Amino acid sequence: MLNSYSSEDKVLLSVDCIIFGFDNEGLKILLIKRDFEPEKGKLSLMGGFLKKEESLNDAATRVLNHYTGLQNIYMEQLYSYSEVDRDPVERTISVAYYALINIENHNTELIKNYHAEWFNISHMPKLIFDHNEMVAHAMRRLRYRTSTKPVSFELLPEKFTMRQLLELYEAILDKELDKRNFISKINSLDILVKLNEKDMLSSRKGSYLYKFDKEKYDAKSLNNFALNL
Repeated sequence: MLNSYSSEDKVLLSVDCIIFGFDNEGLKILLIKRDFEPEKGKLSLMGGFLKKEESLNDAATRVLNHYTGLQNIYMEQLYSYSEVDRDPVERTISVAYYALINIENHNTELIKNYHAEWFNISHMPKLIFDHNEMVAHAMRRLRYRTSTKPVSFELLPEKFTMRQLLELYEAILDKELDKRNFISKINSLDILVKLNEKDMLSSRKGSYLYKFDKEKYDAKSLNNFALNL
């Protein structure tokens, strides 16, 4: 049996993380400037090679924490990429993950140290290898998840305005939504808590702040989160 293993080809296995964030300027993706060849100096996703003692999820968690300083990040395994020539140096299979973080919470010093930068998803530059394909795949998955689960709240601060929520959905879905219809459908789910606080930066009168009530969502056991937007 050992001889059977030793005679097989060895390939490298890596994880690449598509890290999404959201601010007042839209949906963002965190990219890094590659500091080694090949493609040195070009933009890339965050990634790293799988270690012998790790599971794929462990490796993705390590990469995400390493570059953002955050723990307990929402992430989901996306797809595996195994084209023979995808990496010009060595045969490498990559398993992609996408992650959703609140931009306000990440470690800005870490990002600065690694020459990382947030880019608007609608103006994303050319990336190395097949990383643009990974991002396109992640966007399709994010749009689907947004229509079936309340994952979008992972991108918002704990307290947010209804306008922020609307703008987030518009950024993810890449289309303009009818404000009244959106608010009506969100309210019909009864999973938000309206606070006695206002964001006074949004307008002269201010906008009420809301919180996502995860316990209420879990208790409802919503099988279909679809808003039909």
